[in-house]
Amino acid sequence: MTDNSDVQRQQMHQIFLLPLSTMHWINQIQALFHPERYHGWLRSKKYFEGWYYKIVSANGQHAFAFIPGIAMDEQGGRHAFIQVLDGKAQTAEYIKFPASVFSASATSFKIGIASNQFTGNSIHLDLDNYSGILQFENPVPWPNKWYSPGIMGPYTFVPFMECYHGIISMDHELNGTLKIGGKNIDFTGGRGYIEKDWGHSFPSAYFWMQSNHFSQPGISFKTSIAKIPWLRSSFVGFIAGLYVNGKLIEFTTYNGTKLLHSYADSQKVMLLMENKQYRLKVMAHRDNATELASPIAGIMEGRISESMTSELTITLSERSNGKTLFQDTGRNAALEIAGKIDEIIFEDPNF
Repeated sequence: MTDNSDVQRQQMHQIFLLPLSTMHWINQIQALFHPERYHGWLRSKKYFEGWYYKIVSANGQHAFAFIPGIAMDEQGGRHAFIQVLDGKAQTAEYIKFPASVFSASATSFKIGIASNQFTGNSIHLDLDNYSGILQFENPVPWPNKWYSPGIMGPYTFVPFMECYHGIISMDHELNGTLKIGGKNIDFTGGRGYIEKDWGHSFPSAYFWMQSNHFSQPGISFKTSIAKIPWLRSSFVGFIAGLYVNGKLIEFTTYNGTKLLHSYADSQKVMLLMENKQYRLKVMAHRDNATELASPIAGIMEGRISESMTSELTITLSERSNGKTLFQDTGRNAALEIAGKIDEIIFEDPNF
């Protein structure tokens, strides 16, 4: 899958006889400032990259996640994949492809796996049990600044992170129909969300949750808390964003936010964080989860469990006077709790 700009780059490569490795370096540097794009140009082993497309129908009866990606093991063995999670039926399918059918644009966000295509504005599925085209309208990207690209911020430029993260759209409207298991399902008017991960392994412990199904459309929340290896030590890193009233309020490790409370058990997750202006309280109620494949040293041999039917209650208040600015419960919430969570649990007695 190529576009005109990619064809032009290939022609320039032929005209100026640039080594392919040089072109890959150029692609890699450009990708640093565009988290949504493919980042594996210089990788041939111990690497994964995957894009997470969550779609929920307007009536809330259908919820799916489609996850296209590429995986490379420590010996250089590679394959592409499309993982499908049916959140309502609580089933998952891992569809494996030869690496040769994976393609990526160097100048825009376009991913191809055989005849399946994925962009920031649409997905085109051509699988045995899943086919059709969905268009995405009015996407809400995470701010992308040259000195702080996407949700990773300055950590984007750190070369030894085990896992990098990107938000492509916090919220958007769906338009189109998919044929799933022989039935046509209309997703028009539904809501979608897109994010991605790349690196070599998921964190050894993390919480992750997301919902854009609150009492009013146009509200979205996402957060993740994880143990982050750092040189010979580690720290608990976190990123959270609440999009409400056309504004994204950010709570991140690098913008001065403090994580005051982090707890999970078999029924719930509780988080409390504050930045200079706001305090954010999160109470998530866990629901039945489905097992998905996850990366370990580049290959998809790990196992995690994700629910797409959880609920999470968000309370945003002024830090200075405690006034509640926003309180609502998100439905159809995606929620993962994985690994040695004792490593990222600490409690504030005042929670």
